[in-house]
Amino acid sequence: MKQNYTVRQGALEGVETFLAVARSLSFRRAAAELGVTPSAVSQAVRGLEARLGAALFTRTTRSVGLTEAGQRFLDRAGPAFAELVAAGEVVRDLGRRPTGLLRLSVPRGVVPLLLEPVIASFARAYPEVELEIVASEEMVDLAAGGFDAGMRFGQFIAPDMVAVRLTPPLPFLVVASPDYLARHGRPRGVDDLRGHACLRLRRSNGAIAHWTFVDGGETVEAAVSGPLIAHDYPTLIGAAIQGAGLAQVPGPLARKAITEGRLESVLDDLAVTTPGVFLYHPGKRQMLPKLRAFIDHIKSAP
Repeated sequence: MKQNYTVRQGALEGVETFLAVARSLSFRRAAAELGVTPSAVSQAVRGLEARLGAALFTRTTRSVGLTEAGQRFLDRAGPAFAELVAAGEVVRDLGRRPTGLLRLSVPRGVVPLLLEPVIASFARAYPEVELEIVASEEMVDLAAGGFDAGMRFGQFIAPDMVAVRLTPPLPFLVVASPDYLARHGRPRGVDDLRGHACLRLRRSNGAIAHWTFVDGGETVEAAVSGPLIAHDYPTLIGAAIQGAGLAQVPGPLARKAITEGRLESVLDDLAVTTPGVFLYHPGKRQMLPKLRAFIDHIKSAP
């Protein structure tokens, strides 16, 4: 059954005052507790009674007591108001120190590059923060998806986001396995790519990414073709290692395979440099301590 949570304007006005009077059964002591005058307490209670349409207290010159309506209101409003106070404390706690759930949207390739090296140390440093990593190539709406922040290559971040640099500018390298290059030869220029199997990336907007190079100071785009279209760089790198063809990928993602001899880079003199990886979020005003702690931690990592 769908519940209606619509609250009339001013519905909570006077409730805290009522509860203070109900606890002490004294308008004067309630006023001292709340730091207001007894007349202000009386006015707040009268206003609440008028809105509810029932007297909440019986008053004499010597004592104050609850009416039946007042007792019933206390029985329901007391626990509800305590929950509101507790909810406020939870929110204030999130604003005071690193705690709560921190949700990040990141591309798959960024996980081993930037996150795996810091997850354990961050968990030790901030045990009250739960880190949730959602690895996806989708350019998600952070607010609609319930994310605190995202990570992306700088050229794909919307201009209304606050961006924090995590890496220096990155080269995009064309790589292939030694076996593939032995069978098909090494391309010497962009035109040579027509004779090669090129593994391509489909972006989250549905477009297949062209390969980009810098030749003589000019940016050159090449529409390549080949046997595989993938939606993320780790899949392209894995296929290249298996000898399926050439792949153009961020240099740091291929560095380990190149060092181990499983991949070789070609056309290095034509490699284009991209802005690098950034963490982005909606704005400083909305940044909670848990996100600030994560940013500081990942930036200070070796």
